[in-house]
Amino acid sequence: MAIDRDRIAAAVREILVAIGEDATREGLRDTPTRVADAMAELYAGVGEDPTVGLLDAASTADVVSNDPVIVRDLAFRSMCEHHLLPFHGVAHVAYEPTDNVVGLGRIARVLDTISSRPQVQERIGIEVCDALTTGAGASGVLVVLDARHDCVSARGARQADASAVTVTATGTLADEPTRSALLALIGRGDG
Repeated sequence: MAIDRDRIAAAVREILVAIGEDATREGLRDTPTRVADAMAELYAGVGEDPTVGLLDAASTADVVSNDPVIVRDLAFRSMCEHHLLPFHGVAHVAYEPTDNVVGLGRIARVLDTISSRPQVQERIGIEVCDALTTGAGASGVLVVLDARHDCVSARGARQADASAVTVTATGTLADEPTRSALLALIGRGDG
């Protein structure tokens, strides 16, 4: 989907005027264009299919088992759909392959595509699970997201050190004790 930078810039000019600023003063003159460029990057995932290219770097020849694969500490950032303020953190993704092993960098790309749109943290976990299930045929997926939200730290409650942790698990990885074992491995940080 193409981002309409001109409309964004015009809207930003209006916001600046609405808060009592002079949108033509030197420090703000280029702000609408800069914000439009930033929005194009921050929302690059809008309308994009996160499963595209998921199996491009995959291999099936070396798969000897269907044991879970865990990728820890994937940095992510997104924009809260309620306030259009950023949140960022780390994701830990586990999946159980069936016929396809996903290139580990592809998991990061799935996460980036999904988080590059107006979001809530809980939905990111659900959509990553869905993408790996439908796009790679995973029999189970587990996603742990730990993020700090500017809508909590910069306004309202103003809790700068607070983070939100969400856990989404589907298929075979939602079953106990597998889920608990994976959460323990993720939490150890030393494999």
